[in-house]
Amino acid sequence: MAYRRGPKEPIPEKETIVWSCTNEECSCWMRDAFSNEEKTICPICKSEMEKEVRVLPVIS
Repeated sequence: MAYRRGPKEPIPEKETIVWSCTNEECSCWMRDAFSNEEKTICPICKSEMEKEVRVLPVIS
C-alpha cells in the first residue's frame, strides 16, 4: 500500500465572530454560533467573555 505525501488542499477560512475570555491568563474562546447567550461566561475560569473576530476554518 502506498501513501501519498503530496500537498493537501487548503482548508477554506473566513472571518468568524467568537467569544474570547477577558482574563489574560486564560486562552479560552468559542464560536458565537455555539453560544446562545447575550453575555457569556468563560467555562474554564468563569471570567466574562467578549466578542471579537478571528479568521478560522469553515465548519459545516
